[in-house]
Amino acid sequence: QVQLVESGGGLVQAGGSLRLSCVVSGGTLSRLTTGWFRQAPGKEREFVAAIRGWTGGITRYADSVKGRLIISRDNAKNTVYLQMNSLNLEDTAVYYCAARSSAVVTTITNDYSYWGQGTQVTVSS
Repeated sequence: QVQLVESGGGLVQAGGSLRLSCVVSGGTLSRLTTGWFRQAPGKEREFVAAIRGWTGGITRYADSVKGRLIISRDNAKNTVYLQMNSLNLEDTAVYYCAARSSAVVTTITNDYSYWGQGTQVTVSS
C-alpha cells in the first residue's frame, strides 16, 4: 500500500517562499505519477502540479501557479517536492500530495488513488 507523508507547510508572508516535501513509501516513485493538490476553506480541492516518475519527468501545472511553483522529484529518496515562490494570499490552503500508478500525468482529483494527510500553508499580508 502506497503511503504519502507531507511536510514543510507553515506561515509565510506574502512574497515569501516555502518548500513542501512528500515522502513516498510502499511504492517506487519511478513507477508513480505524483501530484500536489490544494483545498482552501469553502472551496473544492484543486490541482496544483504533477510530475511523472518515469524517465523524462513530464510535469503539468495549474495556470494559477505557473512560473511561481515548481514540482520536482528525487527518485533515490522517494520524495517529491513543491518549491513555492512569490506566494500570495490566494495560495493559502491545505496542500495534499497524491499519487497514481500510471505514467499519464492528469489534473483530475479522482484519477489519483493515494493521498497524504495534507499540510497547511498560510500566507499573511
